[in-house]
Amino acid sequence: MTTAKLIGLLLFIPFIGMAQVAKDSELFKTIAALDKQYFDAYNTCDLKTQANLYADDIKFYHDNGGLSTVKQDIINSIERNICNKVTRTLVTESLEVHAIKDFGAVAMGLHSFYNNQEPNANATPTKFIMIWRQVNDTKWEIAEVISLH
Repeated sequence: MTTAKLIGLLLFIPFIGMAQVAKDSELFKTIAALDKQYFDAYNTCDLKTQANLYADDIKFYHDNGGLSTVKQDIINSIERNICNKVTRTLVTESLEVHAIKDFGAVAMGLHSFYNNQEPNANATPTKFIMIWRQVNDTKWEIAEVISLH
C-alpha cells in the first residue's frame, strides 16, 4: 500500500461510523430552528438578525464569490445582492445535522434560491454546509458556511 493510500484510509476511518443525529433529537430540532431563524431573516432582509447569528470570525466560502471573512462585508453583500431579490427555501427532508463534540454541529442539505426578479425562472436545489458553534447553553452562531451553486 502506498503512503498516499494509507494516509487516505486513515483520514477516512473516523468518518465510517459518523452519522447524523436523529431528527427527533434536541440537537436536530435546535439546528433546524436556527436554520429557519437565519433564513427567515435572509428572506425578509432582517440584516440585524443575520449579523447576530454570524460569528465575529465567520468564514464564508462561496463557490462563485470566493472566501469572505469580514462579517460586515458579508452583510453588505447580502443587502446589495439579496435583499428583496432572492428567496431561499430549504429542501426540508434533505437537512442533516451532525454533532461536533465540544464545539457545536454541522448542518448540511439542499436548498433552492428563487430570483424574485425572474418569477418564471427555475430554482435548482444546491448543496450547503453550515458549521454552528455553541457559545453557551442558549447561544449558537454560524462559524463557517460553504455555499455551492
